[in-house]
Amino acid sequence: MTLAIIDSGGANISSVKHALRRLGAAPVFTADAETIRAADRVILPGVGAAAAAMTRLRELGLFDCIRELQQPVLGICLGMQLLFEKSDEARAGASGVECLGIIPGTLKKFEPSPGVRIPHMGWNTTTKVVDDPLLTGLADNPWFYFVHSYRAPIGTSTIATCQHGESFAAIVRHKNFHGAQFHPERSARCGARLLSNFLELQ
Repeated sequence: MTLAIIDSGGANISSVKHALRRLGAAPVFTADAETIRAADRVILPGVGAAAAAMTRLRELGLFDCIRELQQPVLGICLGMQLLFEKSDEARAGASGVECLGIIPGTLKKFEPSPGVRIPHMGWNTTTKVVDDPLLTGLADNPWFYFVHSYRAPIGTSTIATCQHGESFAAIVRHKNFHGAQFHPERSARCGARLLSNFLELQ
C-alpha cells in the first residue's frame, strides 16, 4: 500500500510520519499531484491559518487534484477544516477564506465564554454520532488531543462530536473524504487506532 502525505505547508509533519511508521506504513511527503493521485491512501495535514494553506495548495496546483481524489483521504486538524466550503478566518480585504468545498459548511471561531479558553487546546472526549469503519474498536467517548480556534459545523457528514463551550464536528466523513479535528498522531492509543482504521479502509 502506498501512502501520500500532502505537503500543505506549515505542518510539523515529523510526528505524523512517526505515528504512521509505527503502524507499518511507509508514507511519502509530497506536493506532486501525480504521486498523490497514484497513492492508495492520502493524508492532508495542517496547522496554522486556512488562508496560507489554501494559497499554497492553489500555487502547487493541488486544489482540483485533492477535490478529484477517489481513494480514502484523511484531513487532520486544519487539513480537516480545509475540506469544508469556507472558513470565517479573518484576513485583509476578505470576509473569509474559500476552502476546498468538499463538505458543506462554514468554519466558525469559538465564542469566548466563562471557562472556555481559545484556542481549544488539550485532551477532550468525543461522542460517536453514527457507526463508521473509522471508529472500529474505539469506545463511544474516546479521548483525543485538540489544538484549534475554529470549529466545524455539525451536519450530515459528522460521525463524532466534541464539546468546548459549543458542540462541533470532531470526526467527519463525506464519501471517500474523512477528517479528524484533533491530532491522532498525538492522541496515544485512541489516535493510533483511528489511523490504523484509516489505513485498513476498503
